[in-house]
Amino acid sequence: MTRRIAALTVLLLVLVAVGAGGVYAYDHGRRDRIAKGVTVNGVPVGGLTVAQARAKVRSALLVPLRRKVVVRHDGARYVLRPSKAGVGLDVEGSVNRALDVSRSGGLLERVWRDVRGGRVNQDVAADVTYSRPAVSHLVARVAGDIDKDAQDATVDLEHGNVSPVASHTGVAVKTKKLRRAVVRTLLSTGPRHPVAVKTTVVQPKVTTEQLAAKYPAVLVVHRSSFTLSLYKNLKLAKTYPIAVGMQGLETPAGLYHIQNKAVNPAWTMPNSDWVAPADRGKVVPGGTPENPLKARWLGIYAGAGIHGIDPSEYGTIGHAASHGCVRMRIPDVIDLYPQVPVGAPIYIS
Repeated sequence: MTRRIAALTVLLLVLVAVGAGGVYAYDHGRRDRIAKGVTVNGVPVGGLTVAQARAKVRSALLVPLRRKVVVRHDGARYVLRPSKAGVGLDVEGSVNRALDVSRSGGLLERVWRDVRGGRVNQDVAADVTYSRPAVSHLVARVAGDIDKDAQDATVDLEHGNVSPVASHTGVAVKTKKLRRAVVRTLLSTGPRHPVAVKTTVVQPKVTTEQLAAKYPAVLVVHRSSFTLSLYKNLKLAKTYPIAVGMQGLETPAGLYHIQNKAVNPAWTMPNSDWVAPADRGKVVPGGTPENPLKARWLGIYAGAGIHGIDPSEYGTIGHAASHGCVRMRIPDVIDLYPQVPVGAPIYIS
């Protein structure tokens, strides 16, 4: 009885060994075959040998990836050619990872799965490379042709030009979106359509309206024509006849700003040759007959300013007759006064 049990035990061990050997032999025979359900970047390679899988991946992925990418905008066409794009695919490494997925799990688990016709159902990401500098160069070319800076509104008061250079908007390529779209197209194996360029409007920092609002009043004195022009928000509002400084006491030319204002201003007699030495520095109260500054005063520079004159001197309007100031008729200077704030530019030509 003991001998029979021993014999049966030996027989059972032999059968187990034979079965284990068969299981091992079966699994070993499939060591080069990829499990069903495995894909590489969506390309089915399940059931194929490594060599077959490499050929299929190369045909399905690498060949379609090596195509040109076209970018279009308003009739312009930009091309990224395969020779520049440098698309590469690690076919061997990708298939090897697919095989690693297939060989995951224990020996019995793999055999049991294959015998039952089971699937792994896993997609392996292929290692695709491309030339990032080439993509950046393409995007830069597109942006270089399309981008246009916004134009700020400007005005050249330094030269007496009150007419503003109008502002206008600019345009800029959305480079990040374009780069992503180019890469997405470059790495796609499907149909390739031209990539559309997305742009954005660039607003000026200073619009024409903002510039005009900055200048509620600008004065321009034309000494040669004896006129003073008032511009409101950079548009001509009114022109007044004036008198300017006589020869030797000319009204100073250039760009200035209104320094101060006064109603019926007092007059300090200047330290000038045309004033008697005893009177220099004397203050004449405003509104008196002796005060030549009638009604209003708008100071310009170094004692020169805009002021009204006695009606008896209206005949000097249209002439170079003052001691450097800009003379106006009283109704005119009264009309001008409230429209011109302190700090307003005045250009004298």
